[in-house]
Amino acid sequence: MRYGSVCSGIEAASVAWKPLNWKANWFSEIENFPSAVLAHHYADVPNYGDMTKFKEWADDRPIDLLVGGTPCQSFSIAGLRKGLDDPRGNLMLTYLAIAARYRCRWLVWENVPGVLSSNEGRDFGTFLGALGKIGYGFAYRLCDAQYWGLAQQRRRVFVVGYLGDWRSAAAVLFERESLSGHPAPSRKKGEEAAKCLTSRVGQAYDAQTEQFVVAKATAETTLSDVTMSITASYGAGGVDLASKPMALYGDTVRRLTPLECERLQGFPDDYTRIPYRNKNAEQCPDSPRYKALGNSMAVPVMRWIGERIEKVRQLQ
Repeated sequence: MRYGSVCSGIEAASVAWKPLNWKANWFSEIENFPSAVLAHHYADVPNYGDMTKFKEWADDRPIDLLVGGTPCQSFSIAGLRKGLDDPRGNLMLTYLAIAARYRCRWLVWENVPGVLSSNEGRDFGTFLGALGKIGYGFAYRLCDAQYWGLAQQRRRVFVVGYLGDWRSAAAVLFERESLSGHPAPSRKKGEEAAKCLTSRVGQAYDAQTEQFVVAKATAETTLSDVTMSITASYGAGGVDLASKPMALYGDTVRRLTPLECERLQGFPDDYTRIPYRNKNAEQCPDSPRYKALGNSMAVPVMRWIGERIEKVRQLQ
């Protein structure tokens, strides 16, 4: 499988799909630090920068899949809710134009839950309608990273598209029991779920602002040298740097390290610790690492989607 990636960030998709031996033809990322991360880890993959200039790209090599999480600020409940009137929101239509150019068999698109209700659902409806117009069947699902083994609640909408057939897309995101009208047994309450610690910090999940304070304190979760209670504040677009992700040692509170944030998102240790702006990796600043990790996708969820696509492909 060959894929193209837009709004690539630090490439959760490439990390997730490496075991599948899928290869990226190109990236499209404009932010300085994520672009530096891409150049460090994927020096042989071109980064074409601004996705709105895709018509100028000279790369016409075919791709099998287009992946991207277009900016979510205009679809966040916590934002101004400008929806498609916000140029950042309109990037989802640019995403579709790129899909139409390459006519790739598969699409994977990610966004925040607020996209479902933006402009009373009409914005998301526009996106899905446009998918159909360019020939894609589709399915979408709200996935929470805590059920994929991460120590945080992180709910995101994932859309999978398949050229010409919705059933292949649905087979990726939903188990056979669900498609046949017999849903699989639900997970026991609290099983494999990140637990919320609210008594000491006075916060919990707020559906209106999409702010999370989440934690997991189990013997299996070790984000540093010891197992700890983790409290990580995430906003609609990623890490909420205003409140900052925190860790609790009993009654002691400290900020999470970038390494711990990498683990919260499922990245390899020190993945974002790179040479940057004439400084070596040991001097890499923390702030851009926090931002890049907070804006990224959850690696285990993307790995699961990739594995499901691969299984469907093998059955075709």
